Amino acid sequence: MIEVRKISEEEISQKQIRSWPVWEKEVSRFPTTYEEEEWCYFLEGEVVIESKTGKYEIEPGDFVIFKSGLECIWDIRKPVRKHYKFL
Repeated sequence: MIEVRKISEEEISQKQIRSWPVWEKEVSRFPTTYEEEEWCYFLEGEVVIESKTGKYEIEPGDFVIFKSGLECIWDIRKPVRKHYKFL
């Protein structure tokens, strides 16, 4: 339900990630449910995503896919800035 990986500059260009909107959020902890699949590329921050399948640590440079239907808790430990796109 969650995929976290590093991607190359080439893949960033191919996906046109730098043209996606930017989302920012301060240090906080909150539950969320994904109604749609979301792709995001983290520019800043530190987050731990807690789900039924485990904990996922996310840091700058990570490309993350949150699958539709995912229920999780965001634990933002350092303020976040990320590009995002809903599919």
